[in-house]
Amino acid sequence: MELLDVGWAEVTSAVAHISAIVCPPYQSALSLMEQRVQNEHLAGHLPTRLKGLDEALCGGIPFGVLTELVGPAGIGKTQFCLKLSLLASLPSSYGGLDGHVIYIDVESKFSSRRLIEIGAKSFPEIFLTKGMAQKMSGRILVWRPASLSEFTERLQQIKVSLHRNEVKLLVIDSMAALVSGEYEQGIPRQHPLGWHVSFIKSLAEFSRIPIVVTNQVRSQSRDEACQFSFQVQRWKETKEDQARYGSHLVAALGVHWAHAVTIRLVLEAKSGQRFLKVSKSPISPPLAFPFDITASGMSLLSDDGIDLTGPDINAIRSQGHSDIINFTGESLQ
Repeated sequence: MELLDVGWAEVTSAVAHISAIVCPPYQSALSLMEQRVQNEHLAGHLPTRLKGLDEALCGGIPFGVLTELVGPAGIGKTQFCLKLSLLASLPSSYGGLDGHVIYIDVESKFSSRRLIEIGAKSFPEIFLTKGMAQKMSGRILVWRPASLSEFTERLQQIKVSLHRNEVKLLVIDSMAALVSGEYEQGIPRQHPLGWHVSFIKSLAEFSRIPIVVTNQVRSQSRDEACQFSFQVQRWKETKEDQARYGSHLVAALGVHWAHAVTIRLVLEAKSGQRFLKVSKSPISPPLAFPFDITASGMSLLSDDGIDLTGPDINAIRSQGHSDIINFTGESLQ
């Protein structure tokens, strides 16, 4: 009113008029679906070649969002990442993305020998052709950061590399290993990864490629399990059962990270069998698929997912696995 020298009625009318112009219009579900069909190249997927999982995720690992693999050590997370790297580097005529892959190998678990073995067993018509194994593996760029600070510095450069090298997949194996020294006793602090979470999310949206990040598990502290008074007695009654079945494990990195990922795939072991669970997804109900690790990588034993309900959706079991981050100082055996 002071700057424009007009009355209250004129100012109120102007604000209402401007608000009506800039307010985003409502859209129907039908119009959103039609837009997605028109922009399928921006909302594509990287097929995993695991039929049941691809059907559950409507095509595979989605572009433009974060997909997390969480599970205990030795369960198969890196094996899955190696297979995804091969699939992204395959020629489009074979169902691949025909591009480069940036593989951030934090724990030095990347194995070129295992990569070639998976390729030769999965795609013999390609990898047994002279020179093709070298060409495919040459498209996978491996980087091993020595510290979180080095990772932070290079993360900015990765954004440029995504365009220069025609990168079609980014793998970070694993985020938890980068910040393992940033935890205090008990519940992890949220702030060490705040900037990285935001940047990686924006990187996914900016580049429109699938970004796959692995995460470790840790033991659940009493404070986390007993946030309310009525849970204290339940904690005492079930602690022995949790230790026996490994269901007291939770994903590392905390709640802030969990909200950042769009797809969470949990790999666990239960009753001597490994399972791949779709624990979090906006396009799929919670499902579990039994799987094995073979010479050709991960293989589902059934393409029919098992429906999950209640605590089973987020529970992480680890029968037979002992390499678990423990922040409470208690034995998990």
